[in-house]
Amino acid sequence: MNHEISAPDDNSLELEYELDEAPQKVWRAISIPAFRENWLPKEALADPDGAVVVPGEEVRYRLRETEAPFLESTVTFRIAPIGSGGTRLRIVHELPNVRGGRVTRTAANSNDTLMLAA
Repeated sequence: MNHEISAPDDNSLELEYELDEAPQKVWRAISIPAFRENWLPKEALADPDGAVVVPGEEVRYRLRETEAPFLESTVTFRIAPIGSGGTRLRIVHELPNVRGGRVTRTAANSNDTLMLAA
């Protein structure tokens, strides 16, 4: 297993692995909840279903921290076959609501009105 790490900006982390396993096996490990639970528990997910799913190629999950300030992030898993019969797995973890090192608040409603508690 080979891997590379890169950080394209301050709000994301990219990991890339070359795995000996076939793409179908890797896809099952990242997309079937019973298998995913072994390494990414449902308690870490904001939503147990993938936010974006391209069968056999990509799945994106929303994550939520369990402690304040309860930041949400996304993790995207992309797989592609490589010539040896193995799989290239790219993992991109992003914290989309951070700008300039500060957490920005977004409205939870549809009219974009942000109200803070007193």
